[in-house]
Amino acid sequence: MSAVAAPKRTVRIQQSRRRLPLTLRDLREMWAYHELAFFLIWRDVKVKYKQTALGAAWAILVPFTQMVIFTLIFNKALHVKSEYHVPYPLFVYTAMLPWTYFASCLSASSTSIVGNQNLITKVYFPRLIIPLAAVVAPVIDFLLAFVVLIGMFVYYGRVPHWHLVVIPVFLGMALVTAFGVGLWLSALNVRYRDVPFVLPFITQVWFFSTPIVYGVTAVKPSTQTVLALNPMVGVIDGFRWAVLGRGLPHYNVYFLSMGISLAVMLSGLWYFRRVERYFADLI
Repeated sequence: MSAVAAPKRTVRIQQSRRRLPLTLRDLREMWAYHELAFFLIWRDVKVKYKQTALGAAWAILVPFTQMVIFTLIFNKALHVKSEYHVPYPLFVYTAMLPWTYFASCLSASSTSIVGNQNLITKVYFPRLIIPLAAVVAPVIDFLLAFVVLIGMFVYYGRVPHWHLVVIPVFLGMALVTAFGVGLWLSALNVRYRDVPFVLPFITQVWFFSTPIVYGVTAVKPSTQTVLALNPMVGVIDGFRWAVLGRGLPHYNVYFLSMGISLAVMLSGLWYFRRVERYFADLI
């Protein structure tokens, strides 16, 4: 007897009429493709340092070199002080860890859809997996750079505080913010290829509006609320508090930044889901 051919399954990608940007059905579908997500994450990790002389050491050298430069310019030359009587190199490097992770996520996620055009135009899978993988892969670099932070604690004779247990919360805030911004940028980059040219300017402005080379307490309390509209302010300040264990936690800054980061992610999901059906045609 001849084998009966399996019926073909046709999936039609169309604009969702559901009011929620992400539903349980969407989450179940993404989980069904979790192996693809793991493959994309591992591919991004391997390709990033392929054929480089130093390999993954760049994940350590970049934030460490920036820390040295900022210390020489802002601390030694301009006499910018750290908060809570913490050595300035330790103060800056603690902020550079989540910021470097965030900047890497923006760079990778903004071009993630266009960079996977061959995959998008040939097979169906939840398109959200691509920018999600782009913001998860840099976590490996974050963990490698964190080893240097441990070495700096040993060098300065300090002991990390028990607040370290909440580091995943602030790292999660950075991931949510990067994912939300990445959804906007990756979707816009499909139609407008200006995004890679605008992104360095956006990142630079974002950097100086974030308390990395200075602390939140360097500005007036009334200004801190305005500053917290930048979601990375809560991430940086919270990460410093968790790692250094000094000073009082700025809960108003944390919660406001967390709310903004969630709003950015939800709006990014809404826009991404609204235009994803055009990706294969425009890309």
